Amino acid sequence: MSMFKRKDHEVPGLNTASLPDLIFAVLFFFIIVTHMRQVQMKVEYKVPQGTQLEKLTKKSTVSYIYIGKPIRQLQPVAGEATRIQLNDKYADVSDIADYISAERSHMAPEDLKKMTVSIKADRQTRMGIITDVKQALRQSGALKINYSAQQKEK
Repeated sequence: MSMFKRKDHEVPGLNTASLPDLIFAVLFFFIIVTHMRQVQMKVEYKVPQGTQLEKLTKKSTVSYIYIGKPIRQLQPVAGEATRIQLNDKYADVSDIADYISAERSHMAPEDLKKMTVSIKADRQTRMGIITDVKQALRQSGALKINYSAQQKEK
């Protein structure tokens, strides 16, 4: 004879009203943080190491030239010779002037003065190829050149 009745307590349901807001915030975070690669690499390169390195400030004004040996999985018949890659295709030194003019046409007028060409070359690349690329850049008027490297480990 108990004086109090026992009640069965139910667990309250999970409030999912703010779940779409949370999902949107996480999605927005990943869109901002994720870097989408626009160029498919066709050459492999191991960047050289350096001691006095500086980071590029405005990457929208940077055009990249990749120099290295072809990736065997993508181009098994490309050979072992060092190749130059501009955007998604192999190129010769004579194609660099057209590449620079195409890159300039895609830039805003205020960014043209800040245009930088970054050479990402394999550490085993012969200096003659890099000199030919630099001469072609000089003839096309691209005078700000950057060499990509990684910090030297101690």
